[in-house]
Formats: sequence, C-alpha cells, structure tokens
Amino acid sequence: RLWQRHQHTSRLTLTCGSLVGSSSCVVLSSHLGLSLLRSVSMISARLAPWLGALGLGAGGGILLNSTKEQEGEHIVLAASVPSRQQQVAALSTSRPNQPFDLLVIGGGATGSGIAVDAATRGLSTALIEREDFGSGTSSRSTKLVHGGVRYLEKAVFNLDVGQLKLVYEALQERRDLLDNAPHLTSTLPILMPCYKWWELPFYWAGLKAYDLIAGTRNLAWSRYLAPSESLRRLPTLAENSHDGRSLKGTIQYYDGQFNDARLNVALATTAAAAGAAVANYVEATGLIKDANGQVTGVHCRDKQSGRKFDVHAKVVVNATGPFVDQVRDLNGKGVKHAIVASSGAHVTLPEWYGAPGVGMIVPKTKVRACLELLAL
Repeated sequence: RLWQRHQHTSRLTLTCGSLVGSSSCVVLSSHLGLSLLRSVSMISARLAPWLGALGLGAGGGILLNSTKEQEGEHIVLAASVPSRQQQVAALSTSRPNQPFDLLVIGGGATGSGIAVDAATRGLSTALIEREDFGSGTSSRSTKLVHGGVRYLEKAVFNLDVGQLKLVYEALQERRDLLDNAPHLTSTLPILMPCYKWWELPFYWAGLKAYDLIAGTRNLAWSRYLAPSESLRRLPTLAENSHDGRSLKGTIQYYDGQFNDARLNVALATTAAAAGAAVANYVEATGLIKDANGQVTGVHCRDKQSGRKFDVHAKVVVNATGPFVDQVRDLNGKGVKHAIVASSGAHVTLPEWYGAPGVGMIVPKTKVRACLELLAL
C-alpha cells in the first residue's frame, strides 16, 4: 500500500496492489484522518481469521460468521440482504449534516472488500457501482490465488528482498482466501514441463523454495512426475518440444483457484448484510465539495430508474480500477492522470486442450512471456 500526499492538492492518494489495472483506489477526501483511512483500505482477502463461509447462493453467499466475536464485540448480520430498492433508498437518506462515514465508488473486488472491512468495523458505509458487481476487471482475472512463482524467480536472480516479501505475503493471503471461502475456491495442481535435463533440478529447487516460503500454510508439496505420469495427467502435453527434445518429466506444484465473479458478489452481499448501503447500476456523475474545495459526497444517477440523488460522506474512496482517472476527471480540468494500465491476454479454448482439475505453466516462451493453461 502506497500513501502519498500531493503538495499541490488537499487530496490523499492511495494505491493498493501490484496490478494497477485491477486494484487501484484513490481517497478523494480525508475528513476522518490517516488512521481511519488505513483501517478502511484493507484489501478484502485478509479480513481476519474469524471470517468463515456461510451459504452457497448463486451470488456466492455471505462470508462472515456472525456467531464469532471480534475483540469482544458481536458482528451482527441482517437475516437477509435488503433489496436493491431498499439499498437505493438508504443511499438517498444521507444529508450534509448526516453523512456516511465512508462512500466507496466502484463495486469490484477492491471496492467491495473496502466496504466489508469498513462496515464490520462499525462505520456507516455506502457503496455504488455503475454496472454490475464484478462486471469489469474483477471477473476477468486468471482466477488463480497464487503467491507468484515468477516473482520468486525475480527475487532470487535480482537479489530483490521486496519481491521475496511480496511472494511471502501473497502465499499467506492465498491460505486466508481458501480458508475464508472454501465454497468458491479450490486447490489446483499445476504441471511445469521440462524438456532439458538441467530444467528438472532447476525448477524442482525453485518450487521447493516456493513451498518452504509458504511454511505451515503450504497447500501441498511439489514433486517430480515421470513422463508417463505427466502424460497420463495431461494427455495433450507434447512428448517432444519444437526443437525435437523429448519430455524429461514435469514438476507438479499447487496453487489456489477461485471463482472471481462470485467472490466479488459475495463480498458485496456481505457488506450489505453487515449494514452497508450497497447498490449496483448507480453512477457517480459529479463530486460534491464544501466551501474549502474538499470532496464531501457524490452526485448519483440510478441507471435503472433515471432518478438523481446525492450521497454525502466524510470520506470518498475512488476504487474503480482502470477507470480511476475517469472519476478523478469529475474534479475538474487540470487533474493529472495517475493510472498506467497493465494488461494480460486470456484465450478461452475447448476443454479437450487440457484436462479436468490440472493446469500447466510454461515459465518462459520465445517472446519471454509466461504461458499458463488452466482448467476452469
């Protein structure tokens, strides 16, 4: 998490995550102070060990267990999630003298996670999304819950302690997410094919290090598979490489897999059950400011009914991912864009290209890119 106060404005900027295109959020106002902003900006995957998984509804259920205690206080959840009509009505109740503690713009994974975190801490919270929950980047991921094998390689060869810490933290988060939402996650074995003899000990050692960094929270130990076993697990695996080298075997390791769209919806419904006012198809059309130019709310439009209303809040968080600058442009001309988009390519293939319940990774291709084949 990177905090930076711009000298030429009164805004506080927060960037979460390593992929700017999928996890960007900007705090547009800071009435509650830095300590509160630190608490409400926690990413959803690490909500706390007391998170459990309840329900298997089409949207993913609710991810909070209201029978547990957090620091001596019960978390009370609604018996059912209020309807969208009720949620929009709740959004409309705020006033300049009765604002929400926190308003989140963007109902993706980051925005929904912030709303869960804030609502369960007792803050009056509002969340608006101009499309449907998870309709953007959050439903277009590789659907892996991983620590980052490639980041580990960079950490070793570049002697980068920061990359090593990133891998360690991501592996802890991986275990947290699989424990918090077992109905939306699974463990996926992934094969790394080797066509040169030196690749076997090289990748074996690297993936063993990957296991060791996870420690007691490792999913399963990596191991070597002979060519025959590798082809049995993944029949479409090439027995010979493009340059005629025969398959020497594969190294099998394990990472997590999850339903990204359902998890996103589950976070949104959890926030609503915890008391947040949450509504999709509500668009932010403008920013409300006080006499000092401080952002104190948002002009909204219900895209289903066409009705316009205002939502007032002490803190406004722009968690719209790659669309962050579109919302920042509502602040007026002269706003310097902050986002440099990153991208990845996903190709959907017929299921016979792979095998059920197993994936494959080619760590380095001709164009120096990593290629992953995953069964969904």
